[in-house]
Amino acid sequence: MPVNYATKTGTRTKQAQNNSLTLTAAAADSGKRLDSFVHERLPEYSRSRLQSWIKQERVHVNTAAARASHLLKPGDSVSVSPADLAPLHAQPEELPLKILYQDEDVVVVDKPAGIVVHAGAGNSHGTLVNALLHHFGTLSTISGDDLRPGIVHRLDRDTSGVIVVARTDEAHQSLASQFHSRSVEKVYLALVHGHFARPEGRITAPIARDPVNRVRMTTKLATGRSALTEYQTLETIGAYSYLEVRIGTGRTHQIRVHLASLRRPIYGDTIYGAPAASLGRFFLHAHRLSFDSPSTGERITVESPLAPELAALLATLRHNTVNMDVLK
Repeated sequence: MPVNYATKTGTRTKQAQNNSLTLTAAAADSGKRLDSFVHERLPEYSRSRLQSWIKQERVHVNTAAARASHLLKPGDSVSVSPADLAPLHAQPEELPLKILYQDEDVVVVDKPAGIVVHAGAGNSHGTLVNALLHHFGTLSTISGDDLRPGIVHRLDRDTSGVIVVARTDEAHQSLASQFHSRSVEKVYLALVHGHFARPEGRITAPIARDPVNRVRMTTKLATGRSALTEYQTLETIGAYSYLEVRIGTGRTHQIRVHLASLRRPIYGDTIYGAPAASLGRFFLHAHRLSFDSPSTGERITVESPLAPELAALLATLRHNTVNMDVLK
């Protein structure tokens, strides 16, 4: 007998016989792409896994297989037939791992800059996932992505700081739901070029892939996905501003492209217009992460101190600014 799950935007039905899922498009989903719709409704599965199921014709709209670009109408019935999960391909590697917090559900790690979170094109070894598999043996596999076990969210290669990883499938589902509902608090520290007219502000420009340079994201297209970034100036240091940044969404390069859209690129981020710097990375650090324990519901807050190279840069800039003031 089908089991219905109420959601904020519609109904989700699970057929016990073949484990298929049926989703109903609401009025707010009108004109939405099929791949975006199923990813929003099924956050426990990775985007790449859902894309592969669409290509395998495991996703139907009103009983007919449809392309990822298919645009939905209110009332459309979308059925998803999950494929059996393949065995993990990510391999354990004995690599340094700084654990900030762990329990039976999750592990929270302090990721250094220069480390990729999971394997991908050109990055099959030396990733955070490789290190986690060596240390813990197994991670959640519910996403079905063989190269991303346990991964619920990501940090860019050159972003350091706090990242939470799911150890069990139940924890993965809970964390994915929390990220989807935006109940996870994410606080970053960033150094940008220039000063703001006001010490704090909100950026809500939608974000899309740059059609010219696919490495970049952009806020200049009307087709972008909604995004929210809030910033507060902690300190002005010479020609720079040291910020605390909070994000309500988790779009690719969100903080970087949002700040660059205000002509305040992050220090060292040459992709978004900052001058080249000798730092060897850009100045963005995931400082604090708060979420609810998947098993107890208790609020867990984990902090990562500013990475040593970033703290050293701030000290140098402050010293140089004081000396310039004296010379005046």
